[in-house]
Amino acid sequence: MAAVNILETKGLTKTYGGLDANRDIDFALPRGDVHALIGPNGAGKSTFVGMLSGRIPATRGQVWFDGAEVTRLPAHKRISLGIAYTFQITSVFAKLPVRENVALAVRRILGRDRAAVRAKVDGVLERVGMVDQAYQLAGDLSYGHQRVLEIGMGLAQNPELFILDEPTQGLALPEVEAFKNLVNDLRGETTILLIEHNMNVVMEVSDSLTVLNHGEVLARGTPDEIRENADVQAAYLGGV
Repeated sequence: MAAVNILETKGLTKTYGGLDANRDIDFALPRGDVHALIGPNGAGKSTFVGMLSGRIPATRGQVWFDGAEVTRLPAHKRISLGIAYTFQITSVFAKLPVRENVALAVRRILGRDRAAVRAKVDGVLERVGMVDQAYQLAGDLSYGHQRVLEIGMGLAQNPELFILDEPTQGLALPEVEAFKNLVNDLRGETTILLIEHNMNVVMEVSDSLTVLNHGEVLARGTPDEIRENADVQAAYLGGV
């Protein structure tokens, strides 16, 4: 399997109790792209991303990352290969300061070289705009700032593929604008798969989109192509 696409699936299916949450999904994500996965609630987005990240085992089908099949690898093995995934619900260490949350992620790749870890943490906090909150307990942050911290923790791992699940949920408007700027800043540095309901964000930052509906791929294309797709309009976008 050629590695022009950093991530690919073939026939990916997840069945629960005889019902398919996802069915025969063929998917390709070109290296360096910002790609959005959208669809109505219950479309199967979370299940699909769970199979990509290794958190949910596939019933059948295959997943390739960077040219190698990873279908049966657990989540922690996929992380070590270069996949970072931020959860829809924040997963920060509430009793640790912001800085130490990021440092824990940095040590996964840099070990315990204190100078290198310190420099990397400083850079990440600067990049996500959390320098002023560096010594605040993560649990005392607003929900929106916890989301930003989680993005920083993922970014700290230098991922080849960064999966962002509802990253703007709970963010105030200025924070949403900062997030869009961050995505544009990361463009070409890492590949981004964005699962997002904020269509303004999706249409502004994405190179391409895949639309899921009833567990299957409904459409794929550029933002303009998705806007104009009659099936997508009927199933999800409405007047967007």
